[in-house]
Amino acid sequence: MREIIESFNDFLWGLPLILGIMGTGIYMSIRLKGVQFRKLGFALKHTLGRIFAENDEADGDISPFSALATALAATVGTGNIVGVSLAIIMGGPGAIFWMWVAAIFGMATKFAEVTLALAYREKRSGSFVGGPMYYIEKGLKNKKLAKAFALFASIAVFGIGNSTQSNAIAGVLRDNFGVSTLVTGLVLSIFAGIVIVGGISTISKVTGKLVPFMSLFYILGSIWIIFLNRANLIPAIESIFVGAFAPMSVAGGVAGITVRSVISAGVARGVFTNEAGLGSSPMAHASAATDHPIRQGLWGMTEVFVDTMIICSLTALVILTTGVDRSVGVDARSLVASAFASTSSIGGLILSLGISLFAFSTILGWAYYGELASSYLFGEGIKKYYRIVYVIFVFVGANMDLGLAWTVSNILNGLMALPNLYAIWRLAPVLVKLEKDFFKDPMKMRKGPEEYSELLA
Repeated sequence: MREIIESFNDFLWGLPLILGIMGTGIYMSIRLKGVQFRKLGFALKHTLGRIFAENDEADGDISPFSALATALAATVGTGNIVGVSLAIIMGGPGAIFWMWVAAIFGMATKFAEVTLALAYREKRSGSFVGGPMYYIEKGLKNKKLAKAFALFASIAVFGIGNSTQSNAIAGVLRDNFGVSTLVTGLVLSIFAGIVIVGGISTISKVTGKLVPFMSLFYILGSIWIIFLNRANLIPAIESIFVGAFAPMSVAGGVAGITVRSVISAGVARGVFTNEAGLGSSPMAHASAATDHPIRQGLWGMTEVFVDTMIICSLTALVILTTGVDRSVGVDARSLVASAFASTSSIGGLILSLGISLFAFSTILGWAYYGELASSYLFGEGIKKYYRIVYVIFVFVGANMDLGLAWTVSNILNGLMALPNLYAIWRLAPVLVKLEKDFFKDPMKMRKGPEEYSELLA
């Protein structure tokens, strides 16, 4: 049974999802006329450039930045550190080039799914809710497919966003500081419980403070390590571009690594880390106070840019400039740990704190995703029971070998993408109409959904 499950996981996260997600990104790039290129400057100026701006006249529960912070909290996780390390082990430095390619097209996909989440969101119990299950149900008129997405998401969350993250934190603290996993699990459970009991409002307040701090801390720490090894920076960058097309010509190239394996490693890990196409982060963005779906879609585009083009790239450059052994067979966590510790005595502390903060933020972000998906299936009454089970899994995950549970949750995570990608393709005409409508006058503040609701038909 284990072999069957693992084989299906390898198949699903092989060509089917890589082609599906990359194909969707390319298709949306064409349909939206390269929106991630044409409007990147506008997006960065009106998202990161207006972090503290509020729009009191727009409908929504939290600020656009708080929505981004919650989405980034779930997206920026151990994949940005250990996942990048694994990509380099499996595909060499060239895998990072293909990770960038996946991110570039992923920006169009994330723009599309976030826009759809805002376009088809609705109000339940006084709060805005949205995501793939809502735009599948309302846009495609297919409630069965919407329920399938919600079912996959509500179960996958306990592995991808919960137990694997607490397990990573517990492992780091045990290995580096001798902290018992029982203590780590208990503390994580208590803190997670305190935050998630307040729902999206409390989660967004915490992530709104945590995400900027943890991102800046990790970015500055990584830049410092790279600066100490600055003599190797140009060769490291060259190895990324050369290794993307001629992996064996790169110094330290490993026998058996082909161009195909380089592309596969880079694209697969890129998709996994920025989650473009999986349908997860649109659920957080749907709560944002905004006057037009496209405006929040720009925040979704920015999310991928920050996650992959900045944070993942810095992890890669730390590994490549320090020159640590990256041969096949080296453990991904050990590789990145060696890279951070090889230059400075506090490099290990930067990594340990980075992994812990990234993983804890993921626990918080995915808590909301699972809560939203389960309440879609079973109603609002399920929330209190869901939160209790979620907190228990945080403790359990910190104190067990996840083994097969990780593989099963990974499969469910992949299955989430299938109905979401199908919906994006089918609803592409709606996205085109919304994009044209918004950019006629992007500085105009719309009065409400009535100004664009006819475009959803």
